[in-house]
Amino acid sequence: EVMLIFALKSCKMYPVNRGGKNVKKFKKFISYYRPYKALFIADMICASIAAGVTLVFPMVTRYITGTILQTEPIEFNTIYKLGIFMIVLVVVEYICNYFIAYQGHVMGAKMERDLRSELFAHYQKLSFSFYDDQKTGQLMSRLTNDLFSLTELYHHGPEDLLISLIKFIGAFIILMTIDVQLTLIVFAFLPIMVIFASYFNKKMNQAFTNNKRKIGDINARIEDNLSGIRVVQSFANEEKEKEKFAYNNNQYVLSKKNSYKYMGGYHSGLSAFISMITVTVIIVGSVLIGKQQMSTPDLIAFILYINNLIDPVKKLINFTEQFAEGITGFNRFLEMLEIEPDIQDQPNAIELKQVKGEVTFEHVGFKYKEGLDYVLKDINLHVECGEYIALVGSSGAGKTTICSLIPRFYEVSEGQILIDHQNIKDVTLKSLRQNIGIVQQDVYLFAGTIMDNIRYGKPDATDEEIIQAAKNANAHDFIMELPEGYNTDCGQRGVKLSGGQKQRLSIARVFLKNPPILIFDEATSALDNESERVVQESLEKLAQNRTTFVIAHRLSTIKNAKRIIVLTEDGIAEQGDHETLLAKDGEYAKLYNMQFKD
Repeated sequence: EVMLIFALKSCKMYPVNRGGKNVKKFKKFISYYRPYKALFIADMICASIAAGVTLVFPMVTRYITGTILQTEPIEFNTIYKLGIFMIVLVVVEYICNYFIAYQGHVMGAKMERDLRSELFAHYQKLSFSFYDDQKTGQLMSRLTNDLFSLTELYHHGPEDLLISLIKFIGAFIILMTIDVQLTLIVFAFLPIMVIFASYFNKKMNQAFTNNKRKIGDINARIEDNLSGIRVVQSFANEEKEKEKFAYNNNQYVLSKKNSYKYMGGYHSGLSAFISMITVTVIIVGSVLIGKQQMSTPDLIAFILYINNLIDPVKKLINFTEQFAEGITGFNRFLEMLEIEPDIQDQPNAIELKQVKGEVTFEHVGFKYKEGLDYVLKDINLHVECGEYIALVGSSGAGKTTICSLIPRFYEVSEGQILIDHQNIKDVTLKSLRQNIGIVQQDVYLFAGTIMDNIRYGKPDATDEEIIQAAKNANAHDFIMELPEGYNTDCGQRGVKLSGGQKQRLSIARVFLKNPPILIFDEATSALDNESERVVQESLEKLAQNRTTFVIAHRLSTIKNAKRIIVLTEDGIAEQGDHETLLAKDGEYAKLYNMQFKD
């Protein structure tokens, strides 16, 4: 940890001492090493040995050329023994480098897995309001591209720093013993190199951040296109989509071009510094030999050690570039983790148990964001256990919003909602949503088999329970007619099934869940008459003895509802059964007559 702090501060890219926030960020950064501490230590030991081995070879070369080859007779046995010794060192170096390349990368992969799991789990907790403002492709990019560059930093960063430190300090000490004057001349280049590297690191960090944003835009464009490919092709807008994608693709190239500009200046500049150091050593060393102030073996050893000095500089080049890209990914990773879910369990939240299904709205108001108008205002509604009520009204009246507030997909802005006289804010989200079943108009089926999709309603359900749920939903017969029955693959989002079939599978899921409260959100409005009839039968069977909220667009489907709630922009305008509301000749009668005027 001390080594990392020193390195990160020296790069001026991670100001650890600038307040508690950066200290906290640094602690979070190193926390991912802790599960793999033993593997990390072993990796560092191997890196230390491999670095130490490279320092030995120039010393042996200097000893052979400066001592053994200068004596008469030449001791060939000593040369052979030193040769065997160096071969052993090569084997040791090979083993250490193999461990670093193999187990070190495995450690990096495991850390990447941990990071991705943590971020994915965080995604699951974020509220609907968060996803309303996000692009799926950008969220995917943070799970993939950003984390890959980050784990490369996790694996290679400490390892490269340790190797560089050992080689740098070791080479410096040995070079000082060979020739102090020449060593100081060489090290005079280093402050200039540090200033040069700091400037370009800052520029590269900004460029890499922009690159990640652009690749996120590309992912978002791809996801949007592929999800809506049927719409694209039905409107013959393939060329238009290509133009949109080309724009994002070209923006990415421009972003990369900018980063490569700074990378080019960075690499070429440091390479020039390294070449200048070598040239300086050769010229100054030759002068010193000519003045008999230095021996030829010492110059050979010095040049060899210059390579040991240059190698850590190259690793530092690699590290700083890696750090710039990796820490950008880490900052984007933390940026997402720091987003708190809008809706969370209260500290003293309790489990909602033995639910009967009584639902009460008391002076409920709701708006999506501060500064926007209220979508609902002063809604008061009491629904008895097992009651079947329908919500009707024009678009934008708040029908879906009311039903989204019951499972706390959104939080009420004022007032409260009670289930069995218990404020839903005082119970855990999991227990609340386990007691509510939702059948929506837009059915989402996951990639997998029919059996898997129905089982989603109850993950530990047996095959027999799933089959019974399908029978209750009038889905068993059509499933058995499919090529592989319950093991038939649904395709992405259920594209291999008709609308009515998908809807019956979603109803089967809710049958399997067996909740006391149901919400039908225009569940049949997108179906043809035949499919609607079959699905309606399934819905009515599912609603028996359960508190049921039905959002209806087709008023013909809710004529038998015991209570119909008519919503307008001003709230609840009317309520009653079908005949009573028609007799009032009010809002409901207007809606009904508009649908059936022909």
